[in-house]
Amino acid sequence: MVSQSQAHWPTVPISARDVDGPLFFTDEEWTLVRAATARIIPTDYDPGAAEADVVRFLDRFLSGDFVYASATGDGFLEIRGKEAEAWQARIKHRQTVYREGLAALKALSLDKYAKDFHELSDDEQDALLVETSGRPKPRHVQLHDDENFNSGEGGPPPTNQPVSDSGLGFFDMLVAHTRQGFYADPVYGGNRDFVGWRVIGFDGPKSLGDTVAGHYTTTDYMIMGATWPYAQSPRVQRFGR
Repeated sequence: MVSQSQAHWPTVPISARDVDGPLFFTDEEWTLVRAATARIIPTDYDPGAAEADVVRFLDRFLSGDFVYASATGDGFLEIRGKEAEAWQARIKHRQTVYREGLAALKALSLDKYAKDFHELSDDEQDALLVETSGRPKPRHVQLHDDENFNSGEGGPPPTNQPVSDSGLGFFDMLVAHTRQGFYADPVYGGNRDFVGWRVIGFDGPKSLGDTVAGHYTTTDYMIMGATWPYAQSPRVQRFGR
């Protein structure tokens, strides 16, 4: 039996913002995730993960009900059959990674400071995330008018291929999903009021329907004359440096 394309899947009229609180996380986990993601993309002179409601994005993703937004953005596609089985298997693994990872982070916080993670100072929270990750905290990026000064920073813009979260441990998965929640279309629950897009100066579509209807295009953000593959084009490489 040939499965239908997504274009023929029925749409469930649900929103990632229908409910204010958690669907997957416990209240305690929600508070912990909100605090941890706020250190991964902190609030400074621009909004961070807290303002973007990244915790809601993560909660909706892990609930398993908000997978593919409909083309018009007025609901989510209803997954059935083998596709549903495959998705549930994928989500079950990630749910386990989060549940175990959050429990370990809570235990580490109580052991080190006798406080819950969200009660700690920024520096104390960062120290626990460094210990959890097993790597030093990334240094601040410094930009300079001299191109040589910026050598090694950034690089060419990424392609449109998504980064897989398969096989990631708790911390790396949390970082990947925090980025996704900050920059993904608001229909998925994060990027509240488009704050993630506004931080990088991206004026994005007001809804997925604008893109489908042809009312919005990313042409203004493309480097004209670039050759395929886009990220490897000499013009794009020069722009990245």
